[in-house]
Amino acid sequence: MKSLLYKYRKFFLVLFVFSAVTISLFYSALKPKKTLPIFNPADVNPELVDSTMQYKSKYHTIADFSFVNQNGDTITQKDYDGKIYVADFFFTTCGSICPKMTANLADVQKAVLDNPKVKLLSHTVFPETDSIPVLKAYAVKNGVVDSKWNLVTGDKKEIYTMARKSYLAVKLGRPDQLYDMVHTENFILVDQKRRVRGFYDGTKKEDIQKLIEDINFLCTE
Repeated sequence: MKSLLYKYRKFFLVLFVFSAVTISLFYSALKPKKTLPIFNPADVNPELVDSTMQYKSKYHTIADFSFVNQNGDTITQKDYDGKIYVADFFFTTCGSICPKMTANLADVQKAVLDNPKVKLLSHTVFPETDSIPVLKAYAVKNGVVDSKWNLVTGDKKEIYTMARKSYLAVKLGRPDQLYDMVHTENFILVDQKRRVRGFYDGTKKEDIQKLIEDINFLCTE
């Protein structure tokens, strides 16, 4: 009798383990896998996109660029080839959202500091005032690591073109000022193939956490 009871217990234990494993496998197979969208101009608020690009619904990538960073070095797309990077637009005298955005981007820098696959790129929307020395002082003040994070300036028309035609992230400024821009709180996540993969509110901690998670995801995609 005891032997029979032992066999029943053993049978039910094996059945339970088998059922648990089977359910777990089915759940894993049916559970949606994490994905990140690929953004094109047609997917984004038209206010943030140049009118010549708003129709484009596929194959959008970041264009080649050439700017100068806080150390006076020329930074081009080649410096970001094969990298995942976060781009944004700011100006050093901004007293509203910029300090919070910069502090949050510094947190992103800290999270990716030892990851050679990831870099950061911040563009000034006021290149007429944000000179190289001004950017350098701002970089030092905010703990920018030169090898990881470039603060860049350059021709305003070129910055405008990148903001509106590539990164899809900056609003028009005053109509009477050609190439005037109003920067937004957006952080833009770009993948290794120059594709826009996400937009994040640079003033919100929860968005920063999601950005870091999505960066890590792209590193394994």
